[in-house]
Amino acid sequence: MLFDLIIFDCDGVLIDSEMLSVRADIDCLAEYGLALSADDVLERYTGISLADMLSDLESRFDRPLLGFAERHRQRLRTTFEADLKAIPGVGSVLDALACRRCVASSSTPERLEHGLAVAGLLDRFRPNLFSAPNLFSATMVARGKPAPDLFLHAALLMGVAPARCAVIEDSRPGIEAAVAAGMTAIGFTGGSHCRAGDDSRLRAAGAAHVVAHMAQLLAALVALDRR
Repeated sequence: MLFDLIIFDCDGVLIDSEMLSVRADIDCLAEYGLALSADDVLERYTGISLADMLSDLESRFDRPLLGFAERHRQRLRTTFEADLKAIPGVGSVLDALACRRCVASSSTPERLEHGLAVAGLLDRFRPNLFSAPNLFSATMVARGKPAPDLFLHAALLMGVAPARCAVIEDSRPGIEAAVAAGMTAIGFTGGSHCRAGDDSRLRAAGAAHVVAHMAQLLAALVALDRR
């Protein structure tokens, strides 16, 4: 294939977690007397880190949200253990990939590892049974998505040139970050949080291709390889 490394976003691409996270956002914010709709959260905060979301919320409502991150972490951990599922078909795609793969996400390392473990996907990102999984978090770089830092960091540590990387993303910040990194971006709209028009929004952000189901991803990679 054209690609030596496939970089997967996590939330909304590997695990169907975005609506669970939105529910945690809304419930935690209500404890601070703030009411946001699911559409507001999805539109404004999908694809960025919790730290960046918290900074925006504090500026937006002109008040500190002390303790929010820990409350959110605890609530989401419980929700994941009760309700989290892998994106349908993603296990088969990972098993069929002939090239290397890793995860680069706005989530914290703890949330990444926990979510992937609950969904039964963590071991698919280990080079071997005795290695740590190839997981990269926005906490490891100075700037999160839509800056290219995280994807460039992942490619560097995986030893692959950016031009040989494909990124699978469900958000505009993620697609923009991949394009800024000089990588091929593929949009994914198969998560339960995705809305009408998301495919057009991802293409407008720079996605070279958009797939609505994981079953379409391998064919999309091959099609891009033949361009």
